[in-house]
Amino acid sequence: MMAAVREWLVSLVAVSLFLSLAQSLIPEGTLRKISSFAGGLLLLAALLQPLTGAERWEVELDASAYEKAIAAQRLELEKTGTAQLAQEVARAAAQTVETKAAAMGHAVSVEVETKTDENGMPLPDAVSIRGAYDERLSAWIAEELAIPTERQTWLADND
Repeated sequence: MMAAVREWLVSLVAVSLFLSLAQSLIPEGTLRKISSFAGGLLLLAALLQPLTGAERWEVELDASAYEKAIAAQRLELEKTGTAQLAQEVARAAAQTVETKAAAMGHAVSVEVETKTDENGMPLPDAVSIRGAYDERLSAWIAEELAIPTERQTWLADND
């Protein structure tokens, strides 16, 4: 019992000393009034602690666990972002090929596969074209999209 009273008195003295020091360092004005009010609440909480029967608040911060959780979340977001970007690159490349084929007088449907480069950026890697083979379009795809003819798959309309 005496240990609890001694601990309570020590906490009151510590809070009082801290508040006195803080008040002496804070300049006159609104900030001092706000800090006085907050300090009064702190002192009141310290005074009433034995009456409430509340145990001492223990704040446990495990920063490494938070860092790991944040890193895992960041990695998941990067994966999701890269996947969405890869889908958008594939869609835009397919639309570009279809537009170029239409300009050359061909009706084709196109699917593009992507591959990430060493920097993690998705780039067009292979293309499947449903429609009649056109050597000019194939050369254009190889030149403009950097997809060589060996990674171009041409499927006839009836396949």
